[in-house]
Amino acid sequence: MQYHLEETRKFDPELYELIKLEEQRQQNTLELIASESIQSPQLLEINGCAFNNKTAVGKPGDMHLLGSQYADALIALTARRACQLFGAEHANVQVYSGSTANYAVYAACLKVGDRVLAMSPSQGGHATHGSTRNYTSQVYHFEHYGVDPESQLIDYDELRRKAMEFRPKLIIAGGSTYSQFIDFERISQIAREAEAYFLVDMAHYTGLIAAGLVPSPVPWADFVTGSTTKTICGPRSGFILCKQKYADMIDDGAYPKIVASLHLQTMAAMASAFGYAMSEEFRQVMRATADNADTLARELQKRGFTIVSGGTRCHLMVVDMRGKGINGKEFAKILETINLSVNAVDIPYDTSPVRNGVRIGCTVVSQRGMGRAEMAEIADIIAAVAQAPADRKVLDSCAARVRALCDRFPLYGRFDKLSKERGEQHAV
Repeated sequence: MQYHLEETRKFDPELYELIKLEEQRQQNTLELIASESIQSPQLLEINGCAFNNKTAVGKPGDMHLLGSQYADALIALTARRACQLFGAEHANVQVYSGSTANYAVYAACLKVGDRVLAMSPSQGGHATHGSTRNYTSQVYHFEHYGVDPESQLIDYDELRRKAMEFRPKLIIAGGSTYSQFIDFERISQIAREAEAYFLVDMAHYTGLIAAGLVPSPVPWADFVTGSTTKTICGPRSGFILCKQKYADMIDDGAYPKIVASLHLQTMAAMASAFGYAMSEEFRQVMRATADNADTLARELQKRGFTIVSGGTRCHLMVVDMRGKGINGKEFAKILETINLSVNAVDIPYDTSPVRNGVRIGCTVVSQRGMGRAEMAEIADIIAAVAQAPADRKVLDSCAARVRALCDRFPLYGRFDKLSKERGEQHAV
């Protein structure tokens, strides 16, 4: 049976209207939130495939429910592609997200009260790395390292000093707002010296690492967690890579300690995303993403904006709004009124009660086919809004410029072009 979304209009018009409104919002928005990407129409279709109907519970090859032979084959295929893509010895693909992947690693190698050293969430790390707002800080004893106050780069000497003093069982690298390369080899050496496990959360950098544009943590880390919905442009899921000697421990950390029934349909889309990420076509998108981010950062600097750490070597950057007369949270809300999306974040060592940074990512605009000229246009729009955030005429003019860019680069335009080149048809 072939099901089409249009049929929803007949039996659930209220839901259909919400779906269509969200499609329109995405088409008409310059999406610069760094954690977002576009799934291809093919992936959206796979996410609705027959695996939705199957309940599978257990470890690969040892499912508790009968009729799981194809589920087992799917798990094996997805894990094999993950290992091939990243050069890993073992992959667990049962976790539901990058956050769940982190929780599974904690469950695998830590006990309640164990010590963990991670990058401060206010200086680039992720909430699951022991933020006071996240449950992990209530279960494990977290201490944090950060960046140098002047360079805003990771202070590896301070990291080592803390590791030797704190003696954590686990050291975590990676984050959600750090825009420079991380010296995984050096942190690995520190972890060995401190007799700690080493986890890298590469959720934001998965696609760039797969494309060889950001150094891989796989040779250096005991465990690597990833998200498939950010730069790898896949479904909403996650995965864990590890050395073979930790395979059983990690699989046990995922099931039964964290997950139960598997999201097989999402796993199928993840297998497709991993396969696509091995292509030159995907690598071209990632090269465009990194180049666009670098271009946008430089164009913003030309217009008087300060970029945290001085620039970017990945897909994202953090813009310091201090001195602009408007904080990051307010600025993000105003930009949303012209259909340009960013999100407010902390600035390292900023003691203000409000978030004064905005995080900007270039994955979606790159997927839509935008390039350097469009990055300069986007920088112009952001600068115009910053200069006159309350001027309705300026905002209306900027909104028109945003709409023009979106019209020139349709949300699925690149996929439609590729389909025509291949003689294929995708259901959007």
